[in-house]
Amino acid sequence: MRLARASILSRFWGNLGVITLSSPSIAIVGSGPSGCYIAQYLRKAFPDSRISIFERDPVPYGLLRFGVAPDHIGTKAIAQQFERLFKRDGVEFIGNMEIGKDKSLRELRSEFDIVVIATGLNEDRSLGISGEYLEGIYSAGRITRLLNSHPNENSEGILVGSNIAIIGQGNVAIDLLRLSLLDSEELRSFGVTRKIADLMGKQDSKTISVIGRSPIEKAKFDITMIKEISKFSNVKFTSDIDYTKIIDEDSKQRSEAINFLVTHSPTNAKRIVNFYFGWSTLSFFGSNRVAGVDLVSKQKKMRISVDTVYTAIGFQEAKSASIKKSEHTSGKFDLDRGFLDDGLYCVGWFRRGPVGTIPVSRADAKHVSDAICSDYYSKMQGKVEIR
Repeated sequence: MRLARASILSRFWGNLGVITLSSPSIAIVGSGPSGCYIAQYLRKAFPDSRISIFERDPVPYGLLRFGVAPDHIGTKAIAQQFERLFKRDGVEFIGNMEIGKDKSLRELRSEFDIVVIATGLNEDRSLGISGEYLEGIYSAGRITRLLNSHPNENSEGILVGSNIAIIGQGNVAIDLLRLSLLDSEELRSFGVTRKIADLMGKQDSKTISVIGRSPIEKAKFDITMIKEISKFSNVKFTSDIDYTKIIDEDSKQRSEAINFLVTHSPTNAKRIVNFYFGWSTLSFFGSNRVAGVDLVSKQKKMRISVDTVYTAIGFQEAKSASIKKSEHTSGKFDLDRGFLDDGLYCVGWFRRGPVGTIPVSRADAKHVSDAICSDYYSKMQGKVEIR
């Protein structure tokens, strides 16, 4: 029987001397940040365990590789620490293997003592409104995958015009705004292919409308994301914020960040960015290609002419997902601990929904790994040898 680290065991068992028990075999489904972080924690807890990460893509890191904006170099650099999992820590990576399709989850559970689902939620939410499927309307996920050269994504049918609407005001929407203000050469400097950079980086006269249904006090963007945009020159910013209604401190900081952009931008710039807060999207109109968007705010309506739309209103579980959360949240499951069934756990967006940054994913992975260790040591309590 193999020796587990006494420092880990002492958390659950106290000072009992040297405790020996067999190391569990562990499978992790999904190699994004949550999958890699929980692999790190479980490797520390079980240094002798077989740990295998299964991924449907040919390469690891998921959202970190294909979902993070290409100009966020610092965030993408996190992948370098994950590389040590496979090069130094003996974690096995198995790509081009979709669990639930190429191998059933039942089969995987029969082969491993512990299975952790870390597949995330990777389908863009739809608005569910008229005209949503007109040409010229693209989801944030597709655009981000294109910019990051996802092997299963292509630019067929994509044409980016000069009058863009971004629906949503979370961090992903602000990413799309920032990337839309980069020219082709700048995009290529961040690793974007020439074809996609030329497609996305046209810098003729351009108007970008960033439209969100929430008022400024409920907007989801981080203030640091807005401050990043202040580096752009030759851009005129406008906003419809009613500053007389800002009362709480968080709202004040958000509105001040937007106001800084507005007051420090040139009035005669060729590129214009308009922020609209508190406007719901009613419908898109156009014959084949989108020509505009109809909006409503309380009793007011507004129509904006556009030729390109990016939707960035969040993510959801795909209808075609090989592993569905609903199929595992019955009986004795406990999502707070990431527990689905004996030996079956979940982490990341699959567990808590499509919210939270990469640091949140790290804390989440620690939380679930602690639950896994606690359950495993409790299960093995009557099967150990103490000497």
